[in-house]
Amino acid sequence: MADLKIGDAAPPFDLPGSDGKRHALADDLGKRAIVLAWFPIAFTGG
Repeated sequence: MADLKIGDAAPPFDLPGSDGKRHALADDLGKRAIVLAWFPIAFTGG
């Protein structure tokens, strides 16, 4: 994967949501604001 720089378009991706569904960037691209929040140790119990 190439390094992304500020201002680059996000590559296509999909991720599991807390609602149990998979969510793809392409599903909402251009329809609404997309915020990706990542908390890698928030649910690890550590």
